[in-house]
Amino acid sequence: MRGGRCAFLRPDRETFRVGIGGPVGSGKTALVAALCRALSAQLSIVVVTNDIFTREDAEFLQAEAVLPPERIAAVETGCCPHTAIRDDISANLQTVEELEARFAPVDLTLIESGGDNLTLTWSHALVDAQVFVLDVAGGDKLPRKGGPGVTTSDLLVINKTDLASLVGADLAVMARDSRARRGDRPILLTSLVTDPNATDVAAWVRDQLASYGQASSRIREKPWP
Repeated sequence: MRGGRCAFLRPDRETFRVGIGGPVGSGKTALVAALCRALSAQLSIVVVTNDIFTREDAEFLQAEAVLPPERIAAVETGCCPHTAIRDDISANLQTVEELEARFAPVDLTLIESGGDNLTLTWSHALVDAQVFVLDVAGGDKLPRKGGPGVTTSDLLVINKTDLASLVGADLAVMARDSRARRGDRPILLTSLVTDPNATDVAAWVRDQLASYGQASSRIREKPWP
């Protein structure tokens, strides 16, 4: 389902920033790629990825050519991803601000966390909206475990639904338990195999951009250089 304004909108800044986090292997980088494919023809987008010791995720996105390579930057955190996106955000904030200044005006900045667990949260000084991604292959018990990523994110994405029958996960149970943990906060079940443009997630991002009140007046008909 879709809906809901983000809790942390800041209309004083042009660019809308979305943090995408979740456990290792949940499909965060693939989701970033899908959103770039779906939205970059109309929006000016930049991406920042976080890895502990490598730039692998940024290099993957550049190889996939989802954006011009200079619009994708990597932060090597050298520590727990929580530190770089929640506690000491200086490296991420500097990288984000440099990209936004270089390619101004930027409509949407996507910031991907390094893989982490269910306790992942983002500093409100860094992002306006938080997306948390779970992997069906992790088992249908994950939403029941709760944690801030599941309960407080602006959007919960249950990813890789195409694998449910192969791993014995019950999607109805996952959706039910997610609703019990999240109340009316939105939940989307996705498969990037069957929907490589993450249509529903992209639509949710568009809704948040419209609420933010900035990008709607600068929608482009042609891709950005």
